Amino acid sequence: MVSPLRIAQIAPVIYPTPPGRTGGTERVVSDLTEALMAMGHHVTLIAPSDSVTTARHLSAHPSLQALQAYHGPVAPGVPAALEAAQLGLLAQHCHEFDIVHCHGEFAHAAVLGKRIGQSVTTVHWRLDELDRKLFFHSFPELPVVAISAAQARDLPRANRAGVVHHGIPAERFSAGPGGPGVAFIGRMTDQKRPDVAIRVARAAGRSIRLAGGIDVGNPRYFDERVAPLLGNDAEHVGEVDDRAKQALLGEAAALLFPIDWPEPFGLVMIEAMACGTPVIAWDRGSVREVVDNGVTGFVVRNEDEAIAALARIDTLDRAKVRERFEARFTATRMAAEYVALYRQRIALAHGAVA
Repeated sequence: MVSPLRIAQIAPVIYPTPPGRTGGTERVVSDLTEALMAMGHHVTLIAPSDSVTTARHLSAHPSLQALQAYHGPVAPGVPAALEAAQLGLLAQHCHEFDIVHCHGEFAHAAVLGKRIGQSVTTVHWRLDELDRKLFFHSFPELPVVAISAAQARDLPRANRAGVVHHGIPAERFSAGPGGPGVAFIGRMTDQKRPDVAIRVARAAGRSIRLAGGIDVGNPRYFDERVAPLLGNDAEHVGEVDDRAKQALLGEAAALLFPIDWPEPFGLVMIEAMACGTPVIAWDRGSVREVVDNGVTGFVVRNEDEAIAALARIDTLDRAKVRERFEARFTATRMAAEYVALYRQRIALAHGAVA
């Protein structure tokens, strides 16, 4: 019988784990933690104190979100202070774990020290920017698990430790009946292009409901590019919880995903599939790995192709969309693949010691 592992999951400090209506990374960390617990592993979640988990929970401070709710605007150095305190906990307890799984960006690599080979890091963002390039150059021995093959292509070969696609609990969403309108879920930002989604839906003669918060870093985008397009057939409903997301996606003919950046995964695509809702997604980043073209949706290159795809969306079987989600994108599958990689890293580390 294979013995359970002692696993540390190191969450970001911005939102609690799991988050409320925003925070995809924290949602993945939570789902992975709970799936590992269900498998019988001994998991410690190092995360803000307002997090909720069935795992052992170590925390130094509340999340940045909680501090802002209590204090109002905080000094710009607060996130770094929160991360330092949390990594201090990791350093204090690191000897207790067989494997450490970090979901942050940079500083943990220095804290791990000689244990760096007995860790994995998941970066939930694009990897082609200068800060990541400098980071990987400085820590070539850091094992990094990509969330898509597309993301992995931007990883130096020395850091590549595998690819594990995200997953969500199968019971979180259920197959919905669909409907005439379409849906969009994402931040109101030029990376997600809600304005394109509105134009495509309108050209196809379908209504659209858009969910997602206004990007705090670029609020003018919503005011100038999205708000003028809203109307009776295009409604922005703001951020949504899982119950509202079930209704939004389950009652939609399709999810429009007109991304305009190298998407490392795209969690909302598998959330739509869990609702039986096919996805029309632009061919960037991970999209071809997530969408089975002609089965769970259509991969397109531009607005004209998206409009044509919407005309064919009713030819797809919603039951098969849900079935493909269950086969490919559950949290249980995600956790099992991570465990296999954990054991591989542990074996390699012990072999190196020997």
